Amino acid sequence: MPYWRLSSFYFTYFALLGAIVPFWAMYLSDQGYSPIEIGVLSAILMGTKVISPYILGWLADKTGKPMRVIRYSALLAFICFLAIFFVSGFYWLIIIVASFTFFWNAVIGQFESVTLAYLGEGYTRYGSVRAWGSIGFIVAVIALGWVFDRVAIEYLPVFMAVMLLSIWRSSLWVKEREVSLIHEESRGLASIFKRPSVRAFFIVCFLLQFSHGAYYTFYSLYLIDYGYSKPLIGLFWGGAVIAELVLFLAMSRVLQWFSVRGILMFSLACCAVRWSLIGLYPENITLLIFAQILHAGSFASFHAVAVTWIRHSFGNSHQGQGQALYSAVSFGAGGSVGAIFSGSLWDYNPTLVWLISALAGLIACLIIWRFVKEPSY
Repeated sequence: MPYWRLSSFYFTYFALLGAIVPFWAMYLSDQGYSPIEIGVLSAILMGTKVISPYILGWLADKTGKPMRVIRYSALLAFICFLAIFFVSGFYWLIIIVASFTFFWNAVIGQFESVTLAYLGEGYTRYGSVRAWGSIGFIVAVIALGWVFDRVAIEYLPVFMAVMLLSIWRSSLWVKEREVSLIHEESRGLASIFKRPSVRAFFIVCFLLQFSHGAYYTFYSLYLIDYGYSKPLIGLFWGGAVIAELVLFLAMSRVLQWFSVRGILMFSLACCAVRWSLIGLYPENITLLIFAQILHAGSFASFHAVAVTWIRHSFGNSHQGQGQALYSAVSFGAGGSVGAIFSGSLWDYNPTLVWLISALAGLIACLIIWRFVKEPSY
């Protein structure tokens, strides 16, 4: 298994996410955009995941060459983003964000399939490879938090462009792994999705990322309103992903000790507690730190077992489309609806937004308990 080549891709991909998630809303606010406009742009950033991963997932499954699809997508994302240096304005920015994220959002679901194909029966080692994505995120948020305390945040697009180019470069290091195009028992994707447990699982994925909408869109601005500095905000983000990193590294053992279904329920319970703490106690730094540690549960443990659940539920023939559907429904539809929802209510009452996010996590936990079964091995 090409451990370091796979890991380098995760590192660069999530380093870019570490630039976008904490600082993109700050950048837009600095450029004079309103909370509603920021919510719309953030929704587009996540919303392209509804379409592009599935289109490219189908293409990767059809051709059996997912790395070729990934390389072209990464390059086109970089090229599309370069327009931000030549044009300005809200509507131009909509076009730029929609175009570059269409290709950028498409690559990670396919790369998850490539990684799982390389791991084979050693899929429990997924966490140790994916952990490098967390490291990339941590390095980016801490470094850029320090940089933007000294340099104007208007230079954020420069860092983003460099990272997009790095993603494409790292994709060239991973060799194509041939995927069998023989469909086992010709079981169609539609027949898989008809299973009640599968449909319930994707509803849960939607609700989880819906609940993260306010976090990914307004968390940094929320902390700024309460007087926290940019370096400290970077540390908050970095601390959350350090907790995520520890969880990913321990995930192979966690999967041996607990059921997939149990881990999913635990993750969603953490989600409900986390958003409640952030919404009700923003001035209590101890509780905010604890809430960030809960990121290991509200995101990392859920994601690690979700890709495993999909691996067993969709089979080899539909891996690309299964992972793409997961990305589209959760990070795409759930994240974008959450961003628009939080943007529309943010000026009215931020605390209410956090509490509704917590409620979404609690409802998702109940759905897992009632409708989602343990995957077959």
